[in-house]
Amino acid sequence: MPAREPRPLADLGFVAQLRAGRLGRRLPQLLVGLVFFGVSLALMVRGDLGLAPWDVMHLGITKYVPITFGQAVVGMSFLVLLAWIPLRERPGLGTIANAVVVGLAADATLALTEAPHGLLPRTLLMLGGVLLCGLGSALYICAQLGRVPRDGLMTALSRRTGRSLRLVRTALELTALGAGLLLGGSAGVGTVLYALALGPLTQLWLPAFTVELTAPTAMGDDAGLSPRG
Repeated sequence: MPAREPRPLADLGFVAQLRAGRLGRRLPQLLVGLVFFGVSLALMVRGDLGLAPWDVMHLGITKYVPITFGQAVVGMSFLVLLAWIPLRERPGLGTIANAVVVGLAADATLALTEAPHGLLPRTLLMLGGVLLCGLGSALYICAQLGRVPRDGLMTALSRRTGRSLRLVRTALELTALGAGLLLGGSAGVGTVLYALALGPLTQLWLPAFTVELTAPTAMGDDAGLSPRG
């Protein structure tokens, strides 16, 4: 029989991802990327010119529940992870780290900063937040230690429904944005800029931070892990 091709690393289980090696670079890169991502969310909150769709919802939640913005980020991430269970998605180290570190970094940044006065500094914070978000995304994606909760939900729903990733992603983002607006979250020019610029910015930095790995095959190092259906 011909040899089976390795599955994408993000599709492998937690142990298999760690076995792919180079943790001395991947773990620090993952953590730096997640911290950058959390800081970027806080910068956009301080700029108050519009947030990413999911963050519109996170901010809206804080208006009704006595928690911080970062705690809303963490709580919603774990709620999304619960949706992974019936969809048979498997988290990696990066998945769990994302659910925790981003919210903590956002709250720490908010505690150390204040909302500026004037349109210019608010615009700079918004632009800096979007740029830093793209950089942070590239860093943790290229560490290849597991999908973030929302992306895992997106790929699982796409696989189960047969719909394209773009369609599922758009539906999830619009749902989060709509819920956030109903809760009183803040949308604006920053929301539009985030939607248009994040993908290209992340793609721009991917080549610089990609870690070359040897992904275990389903018949090799991944043996013994339950197959995905």
